[in-house]
Amino acid sequence: MPGSEFIINLFFMLAGFAAVITIHELAHAWMADRLGDPTPRLMGRLSLNPLVHYDPIGTTLLFGLLILRAFGAPVIPFGWAKPVVFDPFNLKNPRRDAAIISFAGPFSNFAMASLFALILRLIMTPFSPFAFFSTAIQDFILLNVILGLFNLVPIHPLDGGKILIGILPKKEAYQLDRFLHQYGILLLFLLIFPILGGTPPIFIVIGPILKIILGLLIPGAPLV
Repeated sequence: MPGSEFIINLFFMLAGFAAVITIHELAHAWMADRLGDPTPRLMGRLSLNPLVHYDPIGTTLLFGLLILRAFGAPVIPFGWAKPVVFDPFNLKNPRRDAAIISFAGPFSNFAMASLFALILRLIMTPFSPFAFFSTAIQDFILLNVILGLFNLVPIHPLDGGKILIGILPKKEAYQLDRFLHQYGILLLFLLIFPILGGTPPIFIVIGPILKIILGLLIPGAPLV
């Protein structure tokens, strides 16, 4: 039977993932609302309630794989929250504004990681009574950075796909958008499938960037 420390760490990990996903989706909804589309607000997505952003398949899959991994199963956590739906016809510049809405999610994760990096430095001062929370905060920073980087990969249905479409010239954007809608899911599965020595190719790409960012946010505490 797992000990109490294991149960506490598992709880904080799952709670951290719920918070990270909630902030990410809320940022999408908030930005869409700011750019003139009330659709997410009318659908109740401008909320910090994690249940509002819960996807019965994607979120359940993610948390199930996280629990299995915590118990030692050799699985790669994968899943998604309920996508924030917005109406491009309510936007002044649909392609550009869709890119901004998409970027809001990863940006919120980097912002939260930076905020908690400051909090971490405050509580890690000598004789701080809150040093006990340092491990949980480091995990929260790690989760935010991973989610932010992962979603910037320029493939549909990730945020990076819409961001790339939004910054390309119109003709090239249209052609690439068609291609990514047809093959984006396949490319994504190839990137997350552990084929290179048991490591997903996507982590070979974002791994060095992840280490640099974590080195800036948590000096002297290599987490990966």
